[in-house]
Amino acid sequence: MTSTTEQFADVAATTLLRFATAGSVDDGKSTLVGRLLHDSKSVLTDQLEAVEAASLKRGQEAPDLALLTDGLRAEREQGITIDVAYRYFATPRRRFILADTPGHVQYTRNMVTGASTAELAVVLVDARNGVVEQTRRHAAVAALLRVPHVVLAVNKMDLVDYAEPVFAAIAEEFTRYASELGVPEITAIPISALAGDNVVEPSANMDWYGGPTVLEHLETVPVSHDLTACHARFPVQYVIRPQTAEHPDYRGYAGQIAAGAFRVGEQITVLPSGKTSTITAIDALGESVDIAWAPQSVTIRLADDIDISRGDLLAPAGDAPATSQDVEATVCHVADQPLTVGQRVLLKHTTRTVKAIVKEIPSRLTLDDLSQHPEPGQLVANDIGRVRIRTAEPLALDAYADSRRTGSFLLIDPADGTTLAAGMAGEAFAGAKAAAVAETTEDEGWAF
Repeated sequence: MTSTTEQFADVAATTLLRFATAGSVDDGKSTLVGRLLHDSKSVLTDQLEAVEAASLKRGQEAPDLALLTDGLRAEREQGITIDVAYRYFATPRRRFILADTPGHVQYTRNMVTGASTAELAVVLVDARNGVVEQTRRHAAVAALLRVPHVVLAVNKMDLVDYAEPVFAAIAEEFTRYASELGVPEITAIPISALAGDNVVEPSANMDWYGGPTVLEHLETVPVSHDLTACHARFPVQYVIRPQTAEHPDYRGYAGQIAAGAFRVGEQITVLPSGKTSTITAIDALGESVDIAWAPQSVTIRLADDIDISRGDLLAPAGDAPATSQDVEATVCHVADQPLTVGQRVLLKHTTRTVKAIVKEIPSRLTLDDLSQHPEPGQLVANDIGRVRIRTAEPLALDAYADSRRTGSFLLIDPADGTTLAAGMAGEAFAGAKAAAVAETTEDEGWAF
């Protein structure tokens, strides 16, 4: 029988890669994903037959592999990607969860959704067009979301006669731009998704390229699953008190561990109250365990009866985040209506939702040269900008650079529940292009 420590090590070593694809309109994202699935033998026979039938109906002799991911009727009719399409597949070397995200500017918000949990982003560029504004926007989003690995896939090389200078110029421009944003690792690969060059199999048409294919890189890129190295965080989702004859005094706090690990006997701090207690038991799948780790859903029991409710956060006593009502962050604005200074919003952080007001919008990012446009007054759809927010109640926010789960939040319209913006607390980018932060000013008329 394996010990708890050995079980933890097995889970930590699981070779699962979450990745997202992004790029401008008609750069071939869906075709790349379709080719990846087809050539890696990850497509079921009935799926392939359905794609072949749909392709013939549209007058195409060869199957359009983009249809493997463009599942919505509007997507198939228009030949575009609108929603994020998730696909699950595996090779003998690794399991994958991929998110095929839209290329249209108006659907950039969907790229934020797809890349928020990704460990790698594949950014496609049409070799004929090079780096365009949407390419820069996707690079900025990947940098903001702290995606550790970015692959530049220069597609449609068959349409530029597989010319090495074309690839080299695009790779140099993109690498320089992404490096200034602080992207830690960039790998450029010349491909033709339509013809299959360098997607799964090496291309005979580009013997000047000696690097990995897309699939080879996906299978070998290092992915960290050292969950014990993360700051342990447990947002309380539900308080369990059965008050039955069998369990008259049972009080447990249920939820999903956001990061790190918790152990029986460990002293914890409850936030935002700051009260402390000791973990007496951890229940997982109906059994008591000595240790639990992210992303397990568990029930934690404490030695003391403390007033704890949904939205509170449990953290190790020696590693608890500071609480504050003032939030400084970078946001990607995803709603059609603008975000303005003085606007009342709801801020959702893990399982906690509080009232808030936008106190200031210090700057908006200009994608062309990565400069900061000061005091824009508002952010419109697809804008990336710095904000200062005042919340009605204290929040236990980590810096996004330290924890993607507990350093992120959503801004929500209190009138209709529309998601306005996705926020990342702390500094904007890992590189030197982070926006300067001015001194906080007080607005009149609000007490919190």
